[in-house]
Amino acid sequence: MNAGDDVLGASRRVLFFGRFQPFHNGHLAAVKWLLERYDEVVILVGMADESHTWRNPFTAGERLLMIREALRSAGVELSRVITATIQTLTVYSGNSGFVLGYVPPVDAVATANPAVNRAFRDAGVKTVKPPLVNKHVWCGEYIRCLMLRGDESWRSLVPEPVPRIIDSIDGVTRIREIVSETIYRVEAACSRLAQQR
Repeated sequence: MNAGDDVLGASRRVLFFGRFQPFHNGHLAAVKWLLERYDEVVILVGMADESHTWRNPFTAGERLLMIREALRSAGVELSRVITATIQTLTVYSGNSGFVLGYVPPVDAVATANPAVNRAFRDAGVKTVKPPLVNKHVWCGEYIRCLMLRGDESWRSLVPEPVPRIIDSIDGVTRIREIVSETIYRVEAACSRLAQQR
């Protein structure tokens, strides 16, 4: 923190908003990139009220644990990271103030999601876009597809503690059970994603 900053409003704090289903190497790269530019990163876990679905198979608590353990394992100073959760919201500029009410004051919002970026910019909030590294592979939906198909390569796409956490909650089985009734729709999406790689 710079001289003259007060406790409530560090002059260099950024909000990083995502679902983190699961927290993967792209998310970790983004957090590291943000910490090179800001004193603190606030990681906001979105859709915290939804779990046990294809898009959001993991609970908010499970995702928070993945994030903390991945950052700790990567040597990130946890005192520079604040985590929070927020329920499912429609993306539009009117909700930007609501979202910001869930976190300490921030100077900017970091997102690669074009709709979220636009909503915050329309609300007058500065946005930054971390570089997307290996975005076709470090992708939550693709990682879940690999889990669904029994392809163990998903383990190399997430920070080291994440597979242990997912194994401890039998997360791969959970994903398979979730999609058992909608397997054909999900398989089509997985095939499309695999072809894009």
